[in-house]
Amino acid sequence: MTQVGTVYGQALYALAQEEHLGEEILHQLSVLQECFASEPEYVQLLSCVALSKPERCQLLDESLSQGIHPYLLNFLKILVEKGKIRHFHDCCTTYRQCYYRDNGILPVTAVTALPLSQDQSDRLCQKLSSITGKTILLSNKLDTSLMGGMRLDYDGKQLEDSIANRLESVRQLLKNTIL
Repeated sequence: MTQVGTVYGQALYALAQEEHLGEEILHQLSVLQECFASEPEYVQLLSCVALSKPERCQLLDESLSQGIHPYLLNFLKILVEKGKIRHFHDCCTTYRQCYYRDNGILPVTAVTALPLSQDQSDRLCQKLSSITGKTILLSNKLDTSLMGGMRLDYDGKQLEDSIANRLESVRQLLKNTIL
C-alpha cells in the first residue's frame, strides 16, 4: 500500500462518511476498480502526459459523469490532475479497510481443496461471527494442495486446519522425538 493511496483513500472516506455516502461510494469504487482492471489502457490514457490535464479530466466527464457520484468523479479528477491515478487501487483498498473497520465487517478467505457449499459457508460465517462479533464477508479460494480441511486468511493472519498441516505437525513431532 502506498502512502498516496492511504492519504487519498482516507480523505475520500472521511468525505463520504460526512455526507452519509459510505456504502454508495464503496459500491461505486468497487465497480470502477473492476472496470479499470479490465481496461488498463484507459488508466494509461488518464496518465498520458501527451494529453493536457483538462483533456484527461474531460475524458472522465464524458465516460463517467452519468454513472458515478459527483464526489467520486471529482476525486478521480484530482488523482488525474495530481498525476496519482496509478494509485487508484491503493485508494480503493484504504477506503474499503476504513469502511469495514467502522461497520464491523471482517473479510475472510476460506482456502479449501473443494468449493464450500452454501450451507458450509453459512455455518462458517455464523461461527466466525459469533467468535469475532463482526459481520463476516466470506470468499472461497480453491487450493488442491490442502488435501482436505481449510485455511482461513483474515486480517493478515492465517489459521490452518488442513490434513497437510496435521501431517506436517506429526512429521515434526516424530522428527524431534528421541528414541
